Amino acid sequence: FTSARLSNLKRHLKTHSDEKRYLCHLCPKAFRTATLLHNHVNTHTGTKPYKCSECDTAFVTRGELSRHRRYKHTLEKPFKCTICEYSSVEASKMRRHIRFHTGERLYPCDLCSYASKDAYKLKRHMLTHTGEKRYECCVCRARFTQRGTMKIHMLQKHGENVPKHQCPHCNTLISRKSDLGVHLRNLHSYMEEAIKCSACEAIFHERYAFLQHKKTHRARKRFRCSQCSYTCNQ
Repeated sequence: FTSARLSNLKRHLKTHSDEKRYLCHLCPKAFRTATLLHNHVNTHTGTKPYKCSECDTAFVTRGELSRHRRYKHTLEKPFKCTICEYSSVEASKMRRHIRFHTGERLYPCDLCSYASKDAYKLKRHMLTHTGEKRYECCVCRARFTQRGTMKIHMLQKHGENVPKHQCPHCNTLISRKSDLGVHLRNLHSYMEEAIKCSACEAIFHERYAFLQHKKTHRARKRFRCSQCSYTCNQ
């Protein structure tokens, strides 16, 4: 990180500190900076000071307003990959994308050999160790560690009570029609910006096809030891 302004550098250095001096007076949470605390308190009070000039929507933080404007109004994608043609609305999505090129897994599990490319997947993985079951079946009250497992349970055990929507492009069964729409947009919609496989030269304009293709590389062990017969994926 570099900056022309000392104040920006000081603000950036706080991101490397674990110290959280700013305490919320409405809940036990604490934050590194006064700005983060201010934004958090707004979530309690419902205050949304950042209003979009193009529509009537308002937001808790300036960052949320910027993302909204890029997604809904300007369609700007300022974060561009230096390796391929991919560009993104958000810096966090670009960092996640770069890891597809590098294969880097920044989030290792402290309890097993699992490592993830993003924090959310690691958090979801940790539930397998803690045994926490946050998702409850609305029919029989059975509990599950993951939302996807709960949905499968509902379809298999309570199929007569749960409407099934078959994806027209793959074998996925989805309980709600709205979720089917999300599934179609996320996995089967055509993408103008192709995704390139990090393991070969293949490119894809549909995320589902890309994910299916990635599975073909899992069985391959690309890295071979020059001293013995050992091979591995990383």
